[in-house]
Amino acid sequence: MNFCTLFDINYLSRGLLLYESLVQSSSNNLKLYVIAFDKETYQILLQLNLNQLIPVKLDDFENKELLSVKKSRTSAEYCWTSTPWAIKYTIEKFDLDHCIYIDADLFFYKDPSIILDELDLNDSVLITEHDYTKKYDQTEKSGKYCVQFMYFKNDKKGLNALNWWAKKCIEWCYNRHEDGKFGDQKYLEELSILFDGVHILKKKNQALAPWNIQKYINNDIRDVPVFFHFHGVRYFEKNRFFLGYYRLNKVVLKKFYKEYLCKLRNSDHFLNKKEISLSRFERFKIRVKDIFLNNHVIKIDGKNC
Repeated sequence: MNFCTLFDINYLSRGLLLYESLVQSSSNNLKLYVIAFDKETYQILLQLNLNQLIPVKLDDFENKELLSVKKSRTSAEYCWTSTPWAIKYTIEKFDLDHCIYIDADLFFYKDPSIILDELDLNDSVLITEHDYTKKYDQTEKSGKYCVQFMYFKNDKKGLNALNWWAKKCIEWCYNRHEDGKFGDQKYLEELSILFDGVHILKKKNQALAPWNIQKYINNDIRDVPVFFHFHGVRYFEKNRFFLGYYRLNKVVLKKFYKEYLCKLRNSDHFLNKKEISLSRFERFKIRVKDIFLNNHVIKIDGKNC
């Protein structure tokens, strides 16, 4: 299986955890191609010399289309713009028969082939729904589908869909809602309509995130998903982590978040440079909200790891 992702120094620890979880959970040979969005990340990945991780220098990845819009996008918007191009680059550069894009803040518990087993010979693309809990439904603004785990086959149907998405992201990809668009994500709703061979994941309980886990896990965990999306997790201060503003019960906190954050905190590269990336205003806002809304900040130190 061939995977690709992109991240900078802010996501280095999380990206390396992603890689470790892939290697440990997969029963197949895999390669993870990482587009390093800064020189520091590229050098660290190069020095680590991980057997199944191939770092790609930003200068080698960027093309005239991307560079033509780079100055008009924020760093986050440029990252979103680059997502379909990362898949396209990886397939073309390394002559792959397929590529699976994954977000750097995913963590795998089971073999990702469980998801791919849904595909048949006529399928060239796989996308996943947000599958929001009713309380957190953001379909109208953020889209029905999530750019978190996306499979593209190197065939006519797969490349037609991929090239269309890449072109659309060059035309418009911003962190705002405008004319039914939002970042790189709302385009996926058209992707599933305009192109043949687009498969929507049926096993929704295998792709969990803080916005949908309330549907599947209440007081116990009978089966872990293929992956969990640790969206919004940020190091806060003094061994404390901000988890975002989704309601999470004690079972979820213990099984998913505490285990993940212990691994993150114990990583050799945690706090290497820029893991703390919250502004003073963001910190103040989190402190105030956490007074009224519990479990959005938890402490992870040597005592509970």
